[in-house]
Amino acid sequence: MRTVSFIQTQTKKDLIVSFALCVADDPTDVDSLTLLRTPQYELFLEEGERGVKVSLEMEEKGLLKEVVFDRAAAVVHLRTSEWRFKVDLRKVASVEIKNMLKVLTLMNFDGRFQISLQ
Repeated sequence: MRTVSFIQTQTKKDLIVSFALCVADDPTDVDSLTLLRTPQYELFLEEGERGVKVSLEMEEKGLLKEVVFDRAAAVVHLRTSEWRFKVDLRKVASVEIKNMLKVLTLMNFDGRFQISLQ
C-alpha cells in the first residue's frame, strides 16, 4: 500500500483522478497513479477499449473494474483488468476525497466498473 500526498481531479473534456504517491526514500518525490476517461472520444473506440484507463507513472495497468473506498481506514482499493492496488488517503484533505468521489461517479456513467463505499 502506498500513501497519497494529494489528489488532483479534473472534470473538463477528460475526467481525471490522479493520486500523488509518496516515494519512501524521498519525501519531495512522488509517483503518479492516474485514472483517465475521455467520454467524448469513446465512440471511436472498440467496445472492449472503452472505460477508465489506469496508469502508474505512464505505464498502462488496464481498465478499471472496481473501486472500494473504506472510509474508516481511509483506504482505496483499485482493481483493473490486469492489476490490484491499495492507496492510503489518511494524509489527504477531505475536500480532495470528496472531489475524487464526485469524479469517480462521473467516470462510471455507464456502469463499466463497480464502486463500493464502506
